[in-house]
Amino acid sequence: MPGAMPRPSPNPPMARIDRLPIETPKLPTATTLRVLARTGRFVRPYGWRIVVAAVALVTAAAAMLAIGQGLRVAIDSGFLAGDPGALDEALAWLLLVVVVMAVATYVRFYFVSWLGERVTADLRRSVFDHILKMPPGWFEMTRTGEVISRLTSDTAMLDMVIGTSASLALRNLLLLVGGLVMLGLTSPKLTLFVLVGVPLTVAPIVLSGRRARRLARASQDRLGDVGAYVDEALHEIRTMQAYVHEAADRRGFGDRVEGAFGAARDRFRQRAALVATVILLVFGAIGVILWVGGHDVLAGRMSAGQLSAFVFYSVIVASAVAAISEVIGNLQRAAGATERLFELLEAVPGIAAPAHPVALPAPPRGEIAIDGVTFRYPSRPDAPALEDFSLTVRSGERVALVGPSGAGKTTVFQLLLRFYDPQAGSVRIDGVDLRDADPADVRLRIALVPQDPVIFGASVLDNVRYGRPDAGEDEVRAACEAAYATEFVERLPDGYASFLGERGVRLSGGQRQRLAIARAVLADRPILLLDEATSALDAESERMVQLALERLMANRTTVIIAHRLATVRHADRIVVMDRGRAIASGPHDALVRDNPLYARLAELQFTAA
Repeated sequence: MPGAMPRPSPNPPMARIDRLPIETPKLPTATTLRVLARTGRFVRPYGWRIVVAAVALVTAAAAMLAIGQGLRVAIDSGFLAGDPGALDEALAWLLLVVVVMAVATYVRFYFVSWLGERVTADLRRSVFDHILKMPPGWFEMTRTGEVISRLTSDTAMLDMVIGTSASLALRNLLLLVGGLVMLGLTSPKLTLFVLVGVPLTVAPIVLSGRRARRLARASQDRLGDVGAYVDEALHEIRTMQAYVHEAADRRGFGDRVEGAFGAARDRFRQRAALVATVILLVFGAIGVILWVGGHDVLAGRMSAGQLSAFVFYSVIVASAVAAISEVIGNLQRAAGATERLFELLEAVPGIAAPAHPVALPAPPRGEIAIDGVTFRYPSRPDAPALEDFSLTVRSGERVALVGPSGAGKTTVFQLLLRFYDPQAGSVRIDGVDLRDADPADVRLRIALVPQDPVIFGASVLDNVRYGRPDAGEDEVRAACEAAYATEFVERLPDGYASFLGERGVRLSGGQRQRLAIARAVLADRPILLLDEATSALDAESERMVQLALERLMANRTTVIIAHRLATVRHADRIVVMDRGRAIASGPHDALVRDNPLYARLAELQFTAA
């Protein structure tokens, strides 16, 4: 509806999906670890679990390194010396070390997995809580599917890193350092070959880091495109099928899936090349070590046990370097996901409570005063939706807003609910400028019944209680009775516990409207905003809804957006709007006589009737 809060037009199948709201700040370029460190505030509350996991990690790494010494003793003192007792003792010692390593690994795995899931859950809640603070204007620039992608796939990526990759990286880093130390103690000469090989192995990891993070971010963005397209297509499935648009949407979805696949292919091609390079360098170095060490054993400069231990530690070092290169790929993907999540967390709400909000007076009077308001939607900055608009509504008065499409009627509702602030003028409720009040306090004074009622995929009880979650079942029943909804609710299979389906698909239009009215009745707020609820109903449903509305409007300040003039002929006052201005005000008969625009609207409607 023109004049309503603008929504982004659905993109044609081949159009590009805008992924980010324009208000969302881009984070400064940072290293992977600095980006991931931003999650620290979500990890810190679980410090003692981190300590337990760290102790277990160090213990498991130390046990792994100790196996090399057990292997040396078993070979030199057992096999080569021909001493069964020494061999048995060495193997028993090795078994004990393996048991310790297994227990420590269990403890590490449990605690880091718990930590990953817990931090992910906390982060999802924090992001969702922040999203709920964003005003409707922010969502004009943001695709819902993109937000869902960040809230699910991006947080899952962090779960993998915190719950798996981070501990693996630390474990292999300890094994790398410890292995190098043990190599030095076993054979300083051979260790020089390893020290030459390690920088050659680490160099490609470091050099590819920035590109890997960029590719990871691009892959997550393309995946967000897929989620956004699916969200829109499934929500509008009836329109899609009604216009036989399936083939075009298949192509559109296919394009986005192929885009996600292409971005992922670039990412894993780069990652595969990195891993292959590391393996070639690492195991090439081991081959050189075996060649040199084997000649030392044959020459008597080194024992077979020492060479076996050295090879064992070399394999540990090589495996640690290879694992770290693999983990770094995951860390770089997680850094891209972290950037996307913190872009949401750092988006600043355009509508927020002031530092010291002014309290609305109690008890509420329900007075409305709009004075000289000019307002432009963020997505349409060149076209004023309201221009020098003024309106006063006394306590308990019923005022109807009428006018052609695009006149700005629904915009008045958006400002009263403080979904937006005007660029000029003021909006006041009970004498308080809404910019000085807490938006939540303002909205607690207002009940909204939209033209298209919102029914959630839940029970009748949950839907009606949406306006007052602490209400008891008896209060819900009373609200449904006041809204003339009892007669159909009690015929549902499970009565008030019946599941209504997504968006209330199991109900007719009139039934959904009456439940929306019951919700407003239960909320019991002094101001009622009524986007006329009968314009798309049959005669019988319209009669029932109109009766429910009469009960709802009693003793409340009511502002009605009128599409059918017949339904507001008996309003206390009718305000005629055109192009964002109030051009006339008065009762029906006087406006028909004195205002050409209203007279023309009345003639069109009543003649057609």
